[in-house]
Amino acid sequence: MTRKTFFMNYRESKAFFPTLLIIIFFLLTACGPRHIVIDRKTLPPEKQEAKIEKRESREVQYGVASWYGGEFHGRPTSSGEVYDMYQLTCAHNTLPLGTVVMVTNLENGRSLELKVNDRGPFVKERILDVSYAAAQMLGMWEKGTAPVKVEVVSLTIEPIQRFTLQVGSFADETNAQRLAEQLRKSFENVFVATVETLTQKYHRVRVGQFETREAALVIAEKLSQMGFNVLLTSR
Repeated sequence: MTRKTFFMNYRESKAFFPTLLIIIFFLLTACGPRHIVIDRKTLPPEKQEAKIEKRESREVQYGVASWYGGEFHGRPTSSGEVYDMYQLTCAHNTLPLGTVVMVTNLENGRSLELKVNDRGPFVKERILDVSYAAAQMLGMWEKGTAPVKVEVVSLTIEPIQRFTLQVGSFADETNAQRLAEQLRKSFENVFVATVETLTQKYHRVRVGQFETREAALVIAEKLSQMGFNVLLTSR
């Protein structure tokens, strides 16, 4: 081999050497273990079928709701029912008495079904007065008012109106039964109606039912003369 040929081969091998190293590097990485990183954000979320109860609303109203309680507790409402601040009821100025509405507090999303059994509120720009218990559950008790959505769930057709006389209401059932026994000596259709609120039970002593208000007022007058405080109701 001549000197010239030797140097040409040396220069060619020197130029080929880096290329050879690159090829060896890729062969080694191809044969080595692979580490795969999966971004969790790219994975599609599991689909879960939401269980939603379908409600058909005949009417929707938006406005401000307030609540009423202590000073009206025990007084008759526009429907004839005695207002119980621990029941889930409300007052509305136009909806038929007995209508069930879904009330949603738009500030916190809480919803509650309430029965319209009274008229009100009588303050401009307010569309609903809810009971004390309803205000607690809707999360508007401390503030006093809240923006709400009112949806009609059902328009109840009230049955034929009949009248009942309430003579007493007791937390102690024994006292209620004792009064009922006393009244049965002089009157017919005396019974004890029990209603349970969020805090306790009330046992109401009642006389009736009467087909007309006039017939009920006759017995109410007799009870009043005997010293009883009588409340005329239409329930």
